[in-house]
Amino acid sequence: MSEKIIVFDTTLRDGEQSPGASLNEHEKVEIAHQLARLSVDVIEAGFPISSPAQFNAVNNIAKEVNCNIAALSRANEKDIKAAADSLMPAKRKRIHTFTSTSDYHILGKFSHERYGGTIQEKRKTILQMSYDAVAYAKTFCNDVEFSAEDAGRTDIGYLSEVIEAAIAAGATTVNIPDTTGYTMPSEFGKKIATLKRRVANIDNAIISVHCHNDLGLAVANSIASLENGARQVECTINGIGERAGNASLEELVMALKVREDLFNFYTGIRSEEIYNTSKMVSAFTGIMIQRNKAIVGENAFSHESGIHQDGMLKNRETYEIMTPETVGVPKTKIVLGRHSGRHGLKSRLEKLGYTLDDEELNKIYESFTELADKKKEVFDDDLRVLMGDNVFQEDEFFELDYIQISTGTNSIPTAVVRIKEGEKIIEESSTGDGPVDAVFNAIERGLNIKSEVESYQVRSVTSGRQALGEALIRIRSNDKSFNGRGVSTDIIEASAEAYLQALHRKKLFLDEKENISKSKKLQNAV
Repeated sequence: MSEKIIVFDTTLRDGEQSPGASLNEHEKVEIAHQLARLSVDVIEAGFPISSPAQFNAVNNIAKEVNCNIAALSRANEKDIKAAADSLMPAKRKRIHTFTSTSDYHILGKFSHERYGGTIQEKRKTILQMSYDAVAYAKTFCNDVEFSAEDAGRTDIGYLSEVIEAAIAAGATTVNIPDTTGYTMPSEFGKKIATLKRRVANIDNAIISVHCHNDLGLAVANSIASLENGARQVECTINGIGERAGNASLEELVMALKVREDLFNFYTGIRSEEIYNTSKMVSAFTGIMIQRNKAIVGENAFSHESGIHQDGMLKNRETYEIMTPETVGVPKTKIVLGRHSGRHGLKSRLEKLGYTLDDEELNKIYESFTELADKKKEVFDDDLRVLMGDNVFQEDEFFELDYIQISTGTNSIPTAVVRIKEGEKIIEESSTGDGPVDAVFNAIERGLNIKSEVESYQVRSVTSGRQALGEALIRIRSNDKSFNGRGVSTDIIEASAEAYLQALHRKKLFLDEKENISKSKKLQNAV
């Protein structure tokens, strides 16, 4: 009999840690609903102690989404209590607590003498912290996961001790993360096999793995671990996450499905929902999917070579190991136009994975009709972009009211912008190296703000001269990045909208940081 592999999705937690990929509460809930439709086993919804917004997002997902909902916490009572409180409404819940176990992390994170003077003393302290954290989490729910951060670089003897202690305290899942993406598949597989052999109570818990992609081996390491005894994989949609990202859910799931002849495993994932989920996450995070990305990339089922095309026409299996329909890539693209009504629009959006109430439908319908007037035909990808750009965005501090560009081959590009900042109207002009630079300069002058632009990308969402253009920008403030995204048939307007959205998210972050600081000062004063 085949064994089921538990799919633990951390798109909303680790995936959101991709530089600039912040999601608001509405977007997180919508993605969580789609992950439930995809039939993932566990949704890690966030890190509640890290901010009020994180807490609220986890809490709302726990209220609305019928799935096992997990919340992350460090190995201390304050974190664990916050996780438990955020998960209160969930029918099925999991507290996921972690601490570092490698010498690299111990000497870096636990350098203070209160943890011990020597590495041996610090290890002993962390061992006790791990046990206590799991035992405390167990008082709130039966399903408790423990992670040994940087297990990939942790001494196997000490790692075995920590895992045994966590299980003794009540952990039902023990996670072995390759936090830095350092290990090789044969090495990681051997580590899992050794834990199976050395940890006396290992059969009382499920072994999980959480692999990062720094060397491009996250999926390979995850599969090697399954072959050696792991039965849960932690992954993200499109492989997004810290640095080079996490193990890609779609690649893992389809590898096990396509190679059923090799692996005696299966997942409960509805693979037909993979494409919609991938597109939704890309639209909301503003992180584009590379064209040659396995499974969900634009080129994944494209054949340009004459030899390949000839082979495909004779027999699809000549060059395709799976069909597009298996992962939900549509055979035909439904086209809507200016005469399409609300019912038709709502029906199409539901097929794409979006759920809308009447207020949200009215909002998207207004944007849809404006777009349909401009480009006559509206495609699925246009709708995904509209959803990501309009319906679930929070109210903006800065709103683009007007833009005027003057440019030419023999003239200096000049931009005039009018911006609404609440009730205040700001109008400013500036020149630049090009029309986009001129717009950015005018915005900066008007708002009296300067930001470092880390990246700026423009792409056509669909084909044709009337295609909807999407502008993506990432700005930096100290050690924090903020994404902005704008959509329009006018790419200059889209760029201005993207920059204003990034500035808005920066202001939100700074305001929240200031409020937390004031709150701490008030608590200290009391």
